[in-house]
Amino acid sequence: MKPAPFSYHRPESIAEAVAMMADLDDAKILAGGQSLMAMMNFRYLAPDHIVDINRIPELTEIREEGNTIRFGAMVRQRDAADSPIVQARCPLLIEALSLVGHMQTRNRGTVGGSLSHLDPSAEMPAVFSALDAVLHVSSACGEREIPIGEWALGFMMPNLEPDELLIGITALCWPVGHGYAFLEMARRHGDFALAGAAALMTLSGDGTIERVAVALTGVDTGPVRLEEMEAVLVGRKPDRALFADAAKAAESVAGIEDVHASRDYRRRLAVVYTRRALTLAHERAAQGRP
Repeated sequence: MKPAPFSYHRPESIAEAVAMMADLDDAKILAGGQSLMAMMNFRYLAPDHIVDINRIPELTEIREEGNTIRFGAMVRQRDAADSPIVQARCPLLIEALSLVGHMQTRNRGTVGGSLSHLDPSAEMPAVFSALDAVLHVSSACGEREIPIGEWALGFMMPNLEPDELLIGITALCWPVGHGYAFLEMARRHGDFALAGAAALMTLSGDGTIERVAVALTGVDTGPVRLEEMEAVLVGRKPDRALFADAAKAAESVAGIEDVHASRDYRRRLAVVYTRRALTLAHERAAQGRP
């Protein structure tokens, strides 16, 4: 099929883009287009206007700012994976990106586009949830910052007003040598996950868990951070039995159901992949500990 007729606009600055979003009715942002164009071709979406932000250079930057990494919303997934900054400071994102679609889609797909599209089974929202990210959005009225925990308002419904544009994401870096893991269950490589888990961990000098973060994908309308479970693990001596018991916290997620998997099956997968992610993150943290 072909998309319904629309008007095409190509701003060259953030200011020009947000002005267009304020003035145009029923406008959609075109970033990588890997999801938007397919939805338009199937007439699932039929916007009157398309605002193409691919020519805005400041949206493509990756830069280290103290203990954080700032990603422009238009950073290609392939460029994020190839970035020396990301490779050195954020290995969790590197591991997750290897599971996103295929090389061809990562060449065009963007970090900000995945977060804005907010598919329940996408990898990027879970990764940035574990990294305590802050999202930066802009409109003609100014800018605002949104913690990742407040980003998902419902099914494929990010915390964005119709006239707002996601311009960047700031992710908190963990110490060098920390443990990390991103694992998921998908029917085929490149498919969206039925369920998956992102885990980060640091160990104290005596080998106990000093800090941990776990976020799930594929089990709710947005990423799920298991904060209560994290609090229970801090200060404990890690072993497989502890992780197996802690992972049961994933059974409490609401769960989503579709033609691919039932709610109960996704919750069962969440438990398994939480345990596996915690185990792998601990192994890597133990290797990286002085």
